[in-house]
Amino acid sequence: MIEVDHITKYYGQTPAVQDVSFRVEKGEILGFLGPNGAGKTTTMRMLTCYLPPSEGTARVAGYDVFEDSMEVRRRIGYLPEHPPLYPDMTVASYLTFVSKIKGVDSKKQKNAVDSAAERCGLADRRDTIIGKLSKGYRQRVGLAQALVHDPEVLILDEPTIGLDPRQIIEVRELIKSLAGEHTVILSTHILSEASMTCERVVIINRGKIVAMDTPENLTARLMGSERIYVQVQGPADVVTAKLREVPNVVDVVPEPGGNGVRGFFVDGKEKHDIRAELASAIVGNGFGLLEMRPVGMSLEEIFLQLTEEEGN
Repeated sequence: MIEVDHITKYYGQTPAVQDVSFRVEKGEILGFLGPNGAGKTTTMRMLTCYLPPSEGTARVAGYDVFEDSMEVRRRIGYLPEHPPLYPDMTVASYLTFVSKIKGVDSKKQKNAVDSAAERCGLADRRDTIIGKLSKGYRQRVGLAQALVHDPEVLILDEPTIGLDPRQIIEVRELIKSLAGEHTVILSTHILSEASMTCERVVIINRGKIVAMDTPENLTARLMGSERIYVQVQGPADVVTAKLREVPNVVDVVPEPGGNGVRGFFVDGKEKHDIRAELASAIVGNGFGLLEMRPVGMSLEEIFLQLTEEEGN
């Protein structure tokens, strides 16, 4: 559905995006992650035909963003970081206006506007002047204008910026509900946003892609070991020593504090399941085993590790 091949964008002599390539399959939600200034918005603007690439090619729904830009624009819904709103219009009149310029059939415009307003939680704000809405509701109007013509592809640049926690959850659920019917690229620097919404992530830093995979696969690739969390009742120093004696254990890190009960992070060699041996060592030495569970890296840890490596 979206094919990006070695696109590069220069501003003068400065490369904002360098040799970026990725694919997004039909119905997939892809997270496009990076710190501020990494090149996310520039990439989004090239995919939406707002900016031409300096080098490389990109195709959306089979159409080249440079040679067939009008066909691309008909097939995408774009929510930029700052939504293009008219503050003196009502929500309904603005969405009707957008539906007209996006080519929605006149007989279907009312249903299109009603559907977009309902999906974005704006049904009770249809007659409100946009300039009188809160920032969160203006963001919803921006999302509604991206959806009003029911596009094949949605490109959302920081879609939850300015929303309160309840609104963020609602928008996340809305975006997840779009999978299958729509192909979505979600650009964000909020890592929890991607981990809760996206099936796959692309991490960009300084204009270059530094990783592309599912969060689970990135975790497995970067950790290089199996990490287990155990909560044990017993003397911390003695428990630590006994856990380190377990075969295939690489390291044991006790949590600070605790009064007779302590948590421990135990790293085992890659592709070795050490849970049975750990349980046996804990119970066999007379300690109380209160909890045991595998631990993965958070998307925040993955992101920091990859961007620090790229920076170095």
